[in-house]
Formats: sequence, C-alpha cells, structure tokens
Amino acid sequence: MKPAKAKVGQLRIIAGEWRSRRFSFTEQPGLRPTPDRVRETLFNWLSSDIQGARCLDPFTGSGALTLEALSRGAAWALAVDLNRDVVTTLRGHLATLGCSHAEVRQENGLALLGTPPAEAYDIVFLDPPFHQGLLEPACTALEEHDWLAAEALVYVESELAPGRLTLPANWQLHRDKRAGQVWYSLWRRQS
Repeated sequence: MKPAKAKVGQLRIIAGEWRSRRFSFTEQPGLRPTPDRVRETLFNWLSSDIQGARCLDPFTGSGALTLEALSRGAAWALAVDLNRDVVTTLRGHLATLGCSHAEVRQENGLALLGTPPAEAYDIVFLDPPFHQGLLEPACTALEEHDWLAAEALVYVESELAPGRLTLPANWQLHRDKRAGQVWYSLWRRQS
C-alpha cells in the first residue's frame, strides 16, 4: 500500500512587486494560510506603514504574510517556524523571487520572543496555531523583550474576538474584522 500523498496548498501574492505570483506549500496540521480576502484587507490597513518597515512573522506557516509584506515594499522580514518543511519551502520561494532582504529561521517562535532582538520591528504578524495558548504569551514577550518599535503595529489573528484577548495595556485597537470563525485585528503600540 502506497503512503498517502501530502496535500499541496496554494498561495498567491496579491499586490506589489511580485503581484499575482503563485506558490505551493505542503499542507501541515494546524497550518491556516491567511486567506486572500483577509490579506487584502490587512494590507489596505497597512498601506501607509509597510514601505520600508521591518517585519516580524514568528509563526510564519505558509509565509503568505511575509511574502506579501516584502512584495509591498517592506525593508526587511524575519520569518520563523518550527516546521522544517515550512522553512525550507519559504526559503525556496524567497530564492525564486531573488529576495535578499529576509531571513527564515527554523525555531520556536515563542522561545525566540523570549530573547531580546538585535533591532526592534515596525510591524509584527501574530498568527500562531489556534487553541494552543500561544497568542497572549507572544504578545507579552514582544513587550517584555523590546521587540517593538515605539509605535509598532501588531496584526493578530485569533479564534477569539479582540475584546476577549488579554493584550498589553499600551496596545490600542486600530481595526478589526471577522472572517468566518477567525477574528483579525490590527493594534498600534503606544510608547
């Protein structure tokens, strides 16, 4: 009996330098790429902030948010994931695009946030696996270990409505929406 073939997912870069480029990734348990419609809304929210921004994606998964940010003019992105296949695939996508202003690390995102960075980030994408209790500790670690620039923006994707999340007191809700059972919100850090 043959082993089951791994399912392959697709993602499309919506806008920017690499607009309409499509990439495949191997589907993994708990991997939920941010849908095109949600990414389009998010990057409309970020339109005046993305150019030249330093972006952090500590639970990158398919890499859709990192790729979209870089395509739209982010100066630098650090993408992190524990899964070796995910990391290898995203590195391959960046190589295909000839992108040299990003780093992809195979590492535990929450553990990484527990250490101080070399430099603060302007935009952070937080879309950890759901129902694992990772989101709120990640938010706390971002503040406690100085990952955020003075007025950083933090995108949060969660199974909980923004009002039910316990986030740092100096984060102000900027925008939020719901897509099916997923809440997504953008928070602005007040220095």
